[in-house]
This record gives sequence, C-alpha cells and structure tokens, in this order.
Amino acid sequence: MSSHETATRPGTLPGLTPYDELPGPLLAELAEAGLDPRAVHDAVVAALAEDLPGGVAAGDVTSTATIPAEARGEGDFGARHAGVVAGLGIAELVFRLVLGDAVEVTRRVPDGTRVAPGDVVMSVAGPTRGLLTAERTALNYASHLSGVATATAAWVDALDGTRARVLDTRKTLPTYRALQKYAVRCGGGVNHRMSLTDMAMVKDNHVVAAGGVVPAYRAVREAHPDLRVEVEVTDLDQLRELLEAGCREILLDNMDDATMAEAVRLTAGRATLEASGGLTLARARAVAETGVDFISSGALTHSVTVFDLGLDLRDV
Repeated sequence: MSSHETATRPGTLPGLTPYDELPGPLLAELAEAGLDPRAVHDAVVAALAEDLPGGVAAGDVTSTATIPAEARGEGDFGARHAGVVAGLGIAELVFRLVLGDAVEVTRRVPDGTRVAPGDVVMSVAGPTRGLLTAERTALNYASHLSGVATATAAWVDALDGTRARVLDTRKTLPTYRALQKYAVRCGGGVNHRMSLTDMAMVKDNHVVAAGGVVPAYRAVREAHPDLRVEVEVTDLDQLRELLEAGCREILLDNMDDATMAEAVRLTAGRATLEASGGLTLARARAVAETGVDFISSGALTHSVTVFDLGLDLRDV
C-alpha cells in the first residue's frame, strides 16, 4: 500500500484532530440523534481526504498563498432561502477535525429548525486558513442534509390534517443512508426500514418467485416469525388475500386514488396501508385523503435539491 493510500483511509488522514480528542458533547449529540459518532467521523475524514489528499499540513494552496498564517476570521453560515436545517452537528465536526480547539463554533439553531432567508444558523471563529479549508466539506454535508429535511417538511405540510405520514425509502445515496434518514426525521418524516435485515419487504419480484402474495408472506413468516413483514400488492384481489392470511402491513403500489380509497374501506383498520409508486408532492394531499396510513417517497433522498447555505466571513 502506498503512503498516499494510507493517508486517505478513514481515520488516518494526517493532521486531523484524533477521535478521542473531539468534544464529548458533540459526539453525544450525534449519538442522541440516532447516528453512530464513529461512523460519522470516518465518513467525514474520508470526505476531507478528497480535498486534502496529502493531509492537513499540505493545506489549501489558495488559502496558504493569500492569507497570512496568523490571520484569524469570524464567519456566519446563513440560509439563502426558506427551509429546514439539518446536519449542523456534522458541519461542526468538520471544523473540529481540521482545527481542533483552535475553532470556536456557535450553534445558533438546532437541527429541524425552520429558517427564513438571511437567518444565521451557525457561526465559526478561528484561523482563517483553517476555516476556509473546512468550509466546503462542512457546507456539502449541511446543505445536502438540509435539502433532505426541507423536502420532507414540504410533504409533511401537504399531509397536515390527514392521518397519513410520509415515509422515506432505501433509495439513498450509497454510504449516506443513516445521514439522509436522520435528515428525514429532522423534516418531520418517518423512517422506513434501514436495511435488508430489520424488516421484510415483499416486492413484486419476490411474489413472482414465491408463486403469489400469500405464499411469499407465509414463507417470510415461517422463516422469521418475529420480524415485521410488509407485502406489496397491485390490485384489490391481492389485498383481500393478504388480509385473510393475517398480513398487517400492506403496500399499495401504483394505484389510483379511487382504488386506494376502496382498499382503505376493505381493510377497515385490519392492516396499515402504505401508498407508493411514483407519487408526487402535488398529488400527496389527494392520496392522503383516501385514508392511507403512510405515503412513501424515494424522492426525499434520491432527488433532493440542495439547500442553499453559505459561509460569509465578517470584517474583524
């Protein structure tokens, strides 16, 4: 293995603050948010390695050429449009890794806060070179996760006053699942399964392979008697079969509103119903008014628009 490969492996980038020297309250906050602090740390180190392949000492060539080593700066992270912020703790982690105790981070608002254009969400102060070195990675995390939270909040608003709640899916960016699902929670949404192991999800291909919705459901029940099982149906006949078999979680795939309303009537509370399949925010309210319990959308995570956050240095 080359020295370059060694330097850029997670947790080994030269010059970063060691994990054990990071602020305990920050790591505790990540854990309380349902994230694995060590896993988040390793992901951030890998992200920093994209900007600093030679380690922190190699530095940002632009900043080292234009900014005196002794210069100190202060800056504000500001929202440039309305939305919901998420990932500020991860942005802080970026600055702590690059600057250690030399940076002061003031958290202005907690994740999940709705903000307006111009609102300051976080402030930083420290060596100017280091602030600018960390800036883009911090913004990449906070802007992306705030985009997920903002998109989720729009669905939550659309469903307000109905029984339906918005669910995420496994259509997440590779290695970003825990972070994106955290951002969904910040926006007021509900997480579906985190992996292929925490619940069973019987989809159309499983149904074909097993010979029908009921054989597929029973096969999973027999193999995993204590595991949650949700089964996808495409018509009301399949729904009736599953209800008779005792299935308690059913996904209504690509049904029109009238068919979903009839599915709710037939189910009569015997199972929770999730609407899925190409649903849009514009249609969300109408779908919710059919009486389904959940509406799932992969767009929350796979097609999110980045939230516009910016770091502006102040004159000091």
